[in-house]
Amino acid sequence: MDPHFYEVNVTWQHDRKGMMQSPELNEDVAVATPPQFPKGMEGIWSPEHLFTAAVSGCFMTTFLAIAENSKLEFTAFDVKSKGKLEQVAGKFKMSEIILQPTVAIVNESDRERAERILQKSEAACLITNSISSKVTMNPQIVISEAL
Repeated sequence: MDPHFYEVNVTWQHDRKGMMQSPELNEDVAVATPPQFPKGMEGIWSPEHLFTAAVSGCFMTTFLAIAENSKLEFTAFDVKSKGKLEQVAGKFKMSEIILQPTVAIVNESDRERAERILQKSEAACLITNSISSKVTMNPQIVISEAL
């Protein structure tokens, strides 16, 4: 496969806030220093949020592709995620991403297969494979009627 490129442009607006846009996408997104840092701003996506979102979004799309190819019957999927920022060797680092996916399957007999698909999804996620952060997954599989 040939390399793919994804263009994102960020323009400073004021204070610690900028606007991200891509000529490939329809919506612009504000980005700012998170409120935990000096002059940080609440209520605006931060690079730390976007990093965490990249991991969880990639995990979801990878799961959807593998589940479709495996013909897994499920009625719902979501993933909650937390990114851990800490100082490591004197530098700030996103050291861990914790993924908490929930899959609602139709048949109890698919539980083990759903677990394998979740594990494969974590291993195949291209963003996870591109970062040095530890990725921890705590999956939950439920039967559709339980939702």
